[in-house]
Amino acid sequence: MALVVPPPNDKKRVKVYELRNNDWFDRGTGFCIGHAANDESKILVESEELPDRILLETRISKDDGYQKQQDTLIVWTESNGTDMALSFQEADGCAAIWDFVSQVQQHLLALGGPDDALSDDAMETFQAPVMLPQPELGNLAEIDQMMRVASSTPAGRDSVAKFVLAEDYFRKLVPLVDIAEELQALPELHRLSNIMKMLILLNETQIIEHVVSDDIVLGVVGALEYDQDFPHHKANHRQYLKDRSRFKEVVPINEPVVEKKIHSTWRLQYLKDVVLARILDDPTFSVLNSLIFFNQVDIVKHLTSNPSFLKELFHIIDAPDTEVRRKKDAVCFLQQCCAIAKNLQAPLRQQFYQNFIHNGLLRVVTLALSHKEASIRIAGTDILVAMIDHDPTLMRNKIFEAINEHKTPLTDTLIDLLLVESDLGVKAQVSDAIKVLLDPQTTNPPTHNNVARGDSAEFSRAKPNGASNTQTDIFIQKFYDDAAKKLFQPLKNLERRESLQNFTYHEVSLFVHLIEILMFFIRQHLFRSKYFILTEGLAARISQLLSCPQKHLKLTALKFFRTCIGLQEEFYNKQIMQNHLFEPILNILYDTMPRDNLLNSACLELFEFIKRENIKPIINHIAENYREKLKDIKYVDTFENLLLRYDQMQGYSAEMDGQLFSQEDSLAPMRSKLNGNQRWQGMKDMDPTEEEYFNTSDDEDELASARPRTSSLLTNGSSPFKPLVDYPDDEEEATEMKARSPTRRTALPLQEDTQSDTSEAASPRPHTLIPQSPPERVSEKRRREEDEEDELGKLSLTKRRSSSVGSANSNPGSFLRRKKSFTNSKDPSTGKGKIAISFKSAIEADHTRNEGR
Repeated sequence: MALVVPPPNDKKRVKVYELRNNDWFDRGTGFCIGHAANDESKILVESEELPDRILLETRISKDDGYQKQQDTLIVWTESNGTDMALSFQEADGCAAIWDFVSQVQQHLLALGGPDDALSDDAMETFQAPVMLPQPELGNLAEIDQMMRVASSTPAGRDSVAKFVLAEDYFRKLVPLVDIAEELQALPELHRLSNIMKMLILLNETQIIEHVVSDDIVLGVVGALEYDQDFPHHKANHRQYLKDRSRFKEVVPINEPVVEKKIHSTWRLQYLKDVVLARILDDPTFSVLNSLIFFNQVDIVKHLTSNPSFLKELFHIIDAPDTEVRRKKDAVCFLQQCCAIAKNLQAPLRQQFYQNFIHNGLLRVVTLALSHKEASIRIAGTDILVAMIDHDPTLMRNKIFEAINEHKTPLTDTLIDLLLVESDLGVKAQVSDAIKVLLDPQTTNPPTHNNVARGDSAEFSRAKPNGASNTQTDIFIQKFYDDAAKKLFQPLKNLERRESLQNFTYHEVSLFVHLIEILMFFIRQHLFRSKYFILTEGLAARISQLLSCPQKHLKLTALKFFRTCIGLQEEFYNKQIMQNHLFEPILNILYDTMPRDNLLNSACLELFEFIKRENIKPIINHIAENYREKLKDIKYVDTFENLLLRYDQMQGYSAEMDGQLFSQEDSLAPMRSKLNGNQRWQGMKDMDPTEEEYFNTSDDEDELASARPRTSSLLTNGSSPFKPLVDYPDDEEEATEMKARSPTRRTALPLQEDTQSDTSEAASPRPHTLIPQSPPERVSEKRRREEDEEDELGKLSLTKRRSSSVGSANSNPGSFLRRKKSFTNSKDPSTGKGKIAISFKSAIEADHTRNEGR
């Protein structure tokens, strides 16, 4: 590609910025060069620290809207829609790169192919630059029409912008404003206003910078005072900008460039926020924000790099003989600097606060917060909030140092201000500052010398260590030992107050903030807040506020109790129950029912939460102490269900009268209806059949008592009643039971006659005792045999004889509630012990069937 101007070979030091979420993000510092090769032209930025790393590589195209802002900035939009900016260290480097970009774009437009070429009309407009006539009152309508036509295309807008800058057109339009005002020519003034708007909305950075210059700005805003949309109204922009008293130079700024940027930034903000607020489009708004941001960066850099300026500034505040007005101006100047620092990148903002704190910024905050003038207190509060937002750990460390040096810590100053401040905005800021400073979660100290590299330049933070956590614990404990009592003293004073009907607005606001702070402590300081609330009796004092006439204060007090109960901790539940603090809550409910307002709904939600979470101690307390009150609240079913839940827990309900000893099958549905998914804790009825079953003895028990007792010890010295035995396999057991069945029949002749009638019906299925059946596991077999014995026991229940307690105790080998007996025997061949499980009726029936076959 043959270019008229070759790319600059020398590298230009530059900072690369990227617009993210309406904030300029610093991608790093490097050296910028223009590169042209293979019919492609690019802008390259190599990293200053890592030369092999490329911070930026962008291809120049004819469609990108490159703009030169001030003397050291180039701004454009990438093809993916990302806004980029290059901030050069020197104006010469910016001019060299800008000439290179301009020549490349012109060359691309000249060589455009048929696909990307402009249309005929647009090309004619581009090739024939717009020439506006010399402005006069008589041809303002013609100028207005020509500008409207030219502004409809990008090429026309660019042509108009170049013509206006080349011809210094603003200087020719400004005198017409005074002439039209002298003639009271309102239509011409409206046309001048429209022309000024169109020129500003061309979105050309150089035009906007020219507009806010000292000799042009008053004429431009004078024309914009006459808005055609409001023909009968006139603004006073010139009067506001002429007022030089608004610019207060606390410390003389010896550099004219910095002073000029300060004035320019203020005028740009006024244009953006007041003059053009109604007509601004997104591109122009972005350009204005960019200009303001880069001006602020330059201003802050000058302030932080000028030690003599900072020393003189803080000396004004520290000197006792300084006028109050100068001290006020100095504090307000620091307030504006901290507000500007919020928009800076993390490294620059860190450097800013380090320099200011080193020169005594914390001392200034302490003096400002205790000053008698409200404006100084407000400025001091804004500075403190900005510092806490930047790094709360740094502030906590400074307070800890003051405590160790036996100085008044900042927290004590904040508490004093909160108790006496009448400004509601300052109260809210101080309350939030106390919460942040006493938050144990924000304990990660910043690493001052580490800035993350690469795509992210976020300020890195170190992990919390044991020393920082210990220091935080000591700091919080010191607060509870000394400052907390002073902070909540107004709540404690309610105990001696006779009437709660005469609160002032200041007192109401103070109580709201104190309760909010206490709720924060409950959530963050678990064990310390419990002890403090108990010793100071704050729960009872807050309950007094439930009877005050201010509804929002009632809601705040109710929110406190809702927070305590929501934690579901026994300590808070006991505090509320012991002091009977549900009574004032129920009184609020009675006073507001059945109105559907916020206060009534908050009370209902509290009791609904108790019922839903099934907090049993509180349910018992409410039902036992306020049952009659709860019965009268019928417009919702919350309390009816609450009392029903209490009755269920006690095992009593009105539906259960006369049914406690009913049959099991009729009682089960009622239990499921009453309890739902809750476990039944009442009396369980005894089935008559089951009761008689446990009062009878087994046939095997009688048999065992009729047999002679075996020796208490076997030959090997072990007990005859072993708890664990080796079960034989299924075939051996079945064979042994068949062999033993005739003996059992002859030994019990009387029982054979009495049970022969039911043996067929009571016997189990034949296949359960067939040896050829597949073997079962011991646990399954024992469970199946127990089920069979239960069926046999039910059929033969009426024919069994009752056995006395003495006979049951006389036979240690018999086991009640079992339908089987165990007989120890030894196999003479193996010497191993075996156990025989006897099923009398089943074996007899099986033997009978085998004989019949």
